[in-house]
Amino acid sequence: MSDSQGETSLATQTPPRGRSAAGGGAITAPSPARRTGRRGGADWRKRMEIALLSGPAIVMFLMFVIFPVVMAAYYGFFKWKGYGVPTDFVGFENYLVIFRDTAFHEALMHNGFIVVMSLVIQGPAAIVLALLLNQKMRGRSFIRVMIFVPYVVSEVIVGTGWGLMLQTTGAVNDLLAKIGLPDWAVDWLSDPDVAIWSLLIIISWKYVGFAVILFLAGLQSIPEELYEAASIDGASYWQMQRSITLPLLGPTMRIWAFLSIIGSLQLFDLVYIIWGQYVASTAGTSTMATYMVANGRNAGNYGYGNAVAVVLFLISLIIALVYQRYVLRRDTEGALTEGKK
Repeated sequence: MSDSQGETSLATQTPPRGRSAAGGGAITAPSPARRTGRRGGADWRKRMEIALLSGPAIVMFLMFVIFPVVMAAYYGFFKWKGYGVPTDFVGFENYLVIFRDTAFHEALMHNGFIVVMSLVIQGPAAIVLALLLNQKMRGRSFIRVMIFVPYVVSEVIVGTGWGLMLQTTGAVNDLLAKIGLPDWAVDWLSDPDVAIWSLLIIISWKYVGFAVILFLAGLQSIPEELYEAASIDGASYWQMQRSITLPLLGPTMRIWAFLSIIGSLQLFDLVYIIWGQYVASTAGTSTMATYMVANGRNAGNYGYGNAVAVVLFLISLIIALVYQRYVLRRDTEGALTEGKK
């Protein structure tokens, strides 16, 4: 067979380009244009689903968070009585007054002290209680409920009850006198050296149950196999808590600390109910929120009150962003696996 005859037979055996080897039909693989169209349709449907699911939440967020903040920033540039169109433009005068006012400085220091001491007091206490309630014991469910009850009780009830008990003629001083400790009876609400600690006790009593529930939920997610393996290796109970429990409970602890910080910065209800708008400043328990109400709404200067609200919002926002950037970063990066890919 010659070379030309071999090339002719090979050409007759090879199917033409774009045809199938079986019967000369078209190749069934979809064209790039058809694949692009299918992908575009799927992306469009995905965007519509995201818009339908997140749209109402975004609208509510814009209406009840962003819009009030913008309006507060706008009214903060005016000397406004709270009704009508603001016309007395004062520029940054309200903000300058805030940063020059020593009463605001004291309120800011009180908030900072409450932030730190809430973490120091509630954190260890909640961890210890969570570890105890995570053990098998009789009446464990009842104890858990009783620890969580103060958190769900209204601030008005808590403030009124504690305010009555901590008066100079209240139940606490009366109990101290009956058990032979009359020298321990002090003015729990009016003494500036004692009032802030009374507030911390009330806050810890009310909110430690929330931390306990969070930590218990975090403890349930730790596999029992880790403790069994550590026990086989001869680790003691405290060694297991230090090397297993606390590291794996870290994300829950960081989330709780974030919520505690933001709540302490915005503390208002308990202070206003127990001490009122005037006693809080003299007793050393005023906060930025009580300062805002006392010098804004109650003073009839709503423009100044809005300026204080903006400052409080910016302080909380900055702290939240810094905490998110340097503390919660490891947790958020661990959750966003799709972005890493």
